[in-house]
Amino acid sequence: MLSKVLSGSTYGVSAYIVDVETHLEKGLPGFAIVGLPDSAIRESRERISAAIRNSGFEFPLRRITMNLAPADIKKEGSAFDVPMAIGILAATGQVGGDVLQDFVMLGEVALDGTLRPIHGVLPIAIETRRMGIRGMLLPRENGKEAAMVSGLAVYPVSTVKEIVEFLNADHARLEPLRFDVAALFSQDQRYLADFADVKGQETVKRALEVAAAGAHNIILIGPPGSGKTMLAKRLPSILPPMTFDEALETTKIHSVAGILPPDTAIVGTRPFRAPHHTISDAALVGGGAVPRPGEISLSHHGVLFLDELPEFARNALEVLRQPLEDGAVTISRTRLSISYPANFMLVCAMNPCPCGHYGDPNKECACQAGSVQKYMMRVSGPLMDRIDLHIEVPAVKYRELASRDTGEPSARVRERVTGARELQARRFEGHPGLFANADMQSREIRQFCRIDDAGEELLKMAIQKLGLSARAYDRILKVARTIADLGCSSAILPEHIGEAIQYRSLDRVML
Repeated sequence: MLSKVLSGSTYGVSAYIVDVETHLEKGLPGFAIVGLPDSAIRESRERISAAIRNSGFEFPLRRITMNLAPADIKKEGSAFDVPMAIGILAATGQVGGDVLQDFVMLGEVALDGTLRPIHGVLPIAIETRRMGIRGMLLPRENGKEAAMVSGLAVYPVSTVKEIVEFLNADHARLEPLRFDVAALFSQDQRYLADFADVKGQETVKRALEVAAAGAHNIILIGPPGSGKTMLAKRLPSILPPMTFDEALETTKIHSVAGILPPDTAIVGTRPFRAPHHTISDAALVGGGAVPRPGEISLSHHGVLFLDELPEFARNALEVLRQPLEDGAVTISRTRLSISYPANFMLVCAMNPCPCGHYGDPNKECACQAGSVQKYMMRVSGPLMDRIDLHIEVPAVKYRELASRDTGEPSARVRERVTGARELQARRFEGHPGLFANADMQSREIRQFCRIDDAGEELLKMAIQKLGLSARAYDRILKVARTIADLGCSSAILPEHIGEAIQYRSLDRVML
C-alpha cells in the first residue's frame, strides 16, 4: 500500500515542495524514514504513532517506510509530522486519497493529536501558490501568516482528527481563512518610541534624519548617559513606512529564523535588532551546522544597532564589511551555499574612551593617553570608513532636561524623510538595485552627485586636511546628495557639502 502527501521545507529564505511517500508492507513492525531527515524528524516516529492512536485511528502494525523527496536535500524540523501521519492514514485507507495532491500539509503533532505551530510557513506558502497547488492545511497559529499570500486557500486546523474529517468530508466542514490583508498591514505599522521624547540633541537628531533619508550608516560617540541608545531606538520611527513587498521579505526571514510570534501575520514595522556585544560572528552574520539567518539578516529593511562597539569581538565586526557593501551575505558549507538578504542600516554607539569622559567639559577623564588610543583602535579603520556619519553626542544640559517643551515628533520628521526617499526613487528609475543614496556606486555617484567649482574646492580642502580615503570622498558626496534631497534641491550646493564633511570627521576641522 502506497500513498503520497505534499509538504514543504525551506532553503535559505526560499522554499521547495516535498513529497512525503509512505509504503506499507508485511513483515515485522518497523518505521523507517529516509530522505536525509534530521534527528527531529527521526524522533517523530513516536509522536506520530501516539498521535494517531490518541486521535481514535488505527496505527498499522506493519513495516512502514517513508521517503522525503527530493532525497538529496537535508530535511530538518518538526513540520513533517502532519504529512507523515496523514500519509500513514491514507496508506491504510483511513483517509481518502483523491484530494491529497490538492493541499500542502505542515505541522508538529503532540502526543494527543493536537497541532503545534512551526516556523518557515510564509516562504512555503509563496512556493505553494507558485506551484499551482490549491491550498494548505497547517496549525491554527500559523494561519494568518500563510494567508498573507493572495490566491491561496489556507485552512487552519487544530488536530489530526480535524484534518481527517476535512479530507474525508470533501472540505465541507472548514472554510478557508479570510481577512483584510491591507487593514491588518496598516494596523501593524505603529512604533511605541517617538523622537518627541528626546530632550535637546538637535544636532544629533538632524544627523539621524540625514541618515534615515539616505539609508546611511551612522556612529554615535559620546559619554555615558548622553542619550545614544535612546536616540538609536527611535531611528526606525522616522524611516519611511514599509512597503508590502518589504514587509513580506522581512517576514520570510523572521519566519525561517523561528522568531515570528505565534498568530502573527506580518512584520509591519522596520526591525530594530540590538545584539549583545558578546555575540559570535556566526550569530551576527548567520551560520551554524544547519545555516540560519544572523542578526544582520534579521535587520533586513531595518536597523542593526551595535551598542558599546569596541566591546564586540574584532572578528565579529570584521565580517560586517562585506555585507555592508553587498547588501547580502552568503553562507557556504561543504554541501550547500545559502544567501540571505542583509540590506540594513548600521547604527553604532561607543564611548570616547574606557571611562567615557574624554573631551567632556564637565567631568575629567581618568584614562591614560595610550589607553584612549588603544580603545579607539579596537574598531578597525576599514569598518569606520564604511560608516558615513560620525557624530558626537554631548551630555545633555540641565536646562534642556528640565524643559517641558517636547521635541519634534517622529511623524513630522518621517514626512521629510519619505519625501527625500521619493525623490531618490524617481532619480533611480531604470537603475535596478538602487533604492536610496547609500546604494550608489562610483558610476551613479559621477552621474547624480555633480558639484560646482566652489563645492569641488571645499571638498578638496577637506580631503587634504582630514586625510580622508577615496571611499570617504564618495561617501561625503552621497551624504551631500541626501542633504540636498532633504532641502528639495536638485543641485548639490557648497553648504550641503560642508554639512556632509562635518558628519564625516569627529575632529571638526574648520575649513
